[in-house]
Amino acid sequence: MTRLSHLNLRNFLIALHDLLATTAALFVAFYLRFEGGDLFFARLPLLFQILPYFLAFSVIVFYLFNLTTTKWRFISLPDALNIIRAATVLAVALLVLDYIFLAPNVHGTFFLGKVTIILYWFLEISFLSALRFAYRYFRYTRVRRHARTEDAAPTLLIGRAADAEVLLRGIESGAIKRIWPVGVLSPSSSDRGQLIRNLPVLGGIDDIEDIIGDFAKRNKAIARIVMTPSAFEPEAHPESILMRARKLGVIVNRMPSLESGDTPRLTAVAVEDLLLRPSEKIDYARLETLIRDKSVIVTGGGGSIGSEICERVVAFGAARLLVLENSEPALYAVTETLAAQGAAATIEGRIADIRDRERVMRLMAEFKPDIVFHAAALKHVPILERDWSEGVKTNIFGSINVADAALAAGAEAMVMISTDKAIEPVSMLGLTKRFAEMYCQALDHDLGLQGIDKPPMRLISVRFGNVLASNGSVVPKFKAQIDAGGPVTVTHPDMVRYFMTIREACDLVITAATHALGAERSSVSVYVLNMGQPVKIVDLAERMIRLSGLQPGYDIEIVFSGMRPGERLNEILFASEEPTVEIGIAGIMAARPNEPPMQTLRKWITALEQAIARDDRATIRTILKDAVPEFGSTAA
Repeated sequence: MTRLSHLNLRNFLIALHDLLATTAALFVAFYLRFEGGDLFFARLPLLFQILPYFLAFSVIVFYLFNLTTTKWRFISLPDALNIIRAATVLAVALLVLDYIFLAPNVHGTFFLGKVTIILYWFLEISFLSALRFAYRYFRYTRVRRHARTEDAAPTLLIGRAADAEVLLRGIESGAIKRIWPVGVLSPSSSDRGQLIRNLPVLGGIDDIEDIIGDFAKRNKAIARIVMTPSAFEPEAHPESILMRARKLGVIVNRMPSLESGDTPRLTAVAVEDLLLRPSEKIDYARLETLIRDKSVIVTGGGGSIGSEICERVVAFGAARLLVLENSEPALYAVTETLAAQGAAATIEGRIADIRDRERVMRLMAEFKPDIVFHAAALKHVPILERDWSEGVKTNIFGSINVADAALAAGAEAMVMISTDKAIEPVSMLGLTKRFAEMYCQALDHDLGLQGIDKPPMRLISVRFGNVLASNGSVVPKFKAQIDAGGPVTVTHPDMVRYFMTIREACDLVITAATHALGAERSSVSVYVLNMGQPVKIVDLAERMIRLSGLQPGYDIEIVFSGMRPGERLNEILFASEEPTVEIGIAGIMAARPNEPPMQTLRKWITALEQAIARDDRATIRTILKDAVPEFGSTAA
């Protein structure tokens, strides 16, 4: 019924066309079979009697095979197969009609006959297809003509055939404008010498200089290169492509993967695009099922992670979004960005500090969220080593306030953004985040023991490492240092870190929430994202210098500044007391529960509150050391 309610005038015109095509196919088949003679005219009266019922049946068949609702400008092989299926069903219906109902009861012989039905099948396919594919070809040639006359840049595509085909479809549909593809360079030898949607594969990636030079000699200079997702795979050597293109003075763009549901569009190639392992495959339908029509709160919504979570929950169909942020400029920026996207969700932004328990409780009680994403935190390691009591106030007591407020407001889940630094912490950031994790774990455990009709709220924590392009990330810092002429400062030659993109991290955070809120309550409440292989920071610095067209140690110096307070050379993903649990979702692992009982935590929290009020740093440190015995830091 939902599909029927969305039918419009265009659908009825398509249905009318298909009825006329079916009528014509049936009559032409009759005429050809009986050669327009007496037998043809003798059968016409009965044919006219049968026709209305057959056409009514054909309308149903066309609708069931999506012929009525498919847009002709995008018609493709699956639509052609649907036409064949519909024609086959109608031909079988004629066969049943002729052999079972008409032959024994009307003429004592067959009314239609096998030859007529076979002719009808071929004609039906032809008549249903002809106008559709003619329109598709008209739109195709019109877009290509328009692209050529619109000052479109002659463009070379780089990537495998499948990726190039997706990009070409985007150009043909008009989604991607102002580029005119002239050829493809593919890393796959099986693609070479082939045509992709009538576009030649001119060679391999190593042929880039020769191909561009050849076009320049013919006064058809290539102005742009577009790298498809497969061009960023390690075997394609994406850094080499970028460096060679820059030497040739050609603009380089990338096409994002379409798996995320993004509209195909060209974007600038960022250095981060070349620093990552392949992203995990995200089940976006699963995320949409969780978020659609829900009311969501994001704390720290103006930060790097928080703002991306806001964009993702809006993209996945949230009905209402409340952004909590204590920075007025950040709150203004994120709400303006979300408003500019034309989202259907009702979006509201409020200034609030998560340390202010009464305000957080009041805002959540008024909004009544279904899901709370808690991204607000103090996260800069060296700063918190100096001013660590502020980290206690925000990361511990602020998280407690958010968790308690979400519970009081009747939320289904509270998802806290944690860090890999919470595992056997050596920094105050890691320590405060680990304490907040323990509180959420203990509360989640206690709620799970309650025998109530409504499923209890889930409280989960999701850990991950460094996020590229986030506030405080090393990549923007290195970019700025390279732009300034150096030196690039690295803390230690053996320092390694995990990296992932903001988009992937946020999508996996939401994916973890879908597991926690599954039909069967899971015993785990701490999730760890698969960060791939760690990256050596000095290698990252050298790579970024080369990608900027410069030489490390000659154009840009690398200086080792020494490890900062609270840092360690290698990050770990699981503590020794936290065995891993497979949850069956790519990119996410879980840690078995490992937290003290809530009664013990409450005693520590009360003692912390009193020590914070007195600014008794020695007592605060003792309490935290008792709570997390594996903690080791030089913070004073």
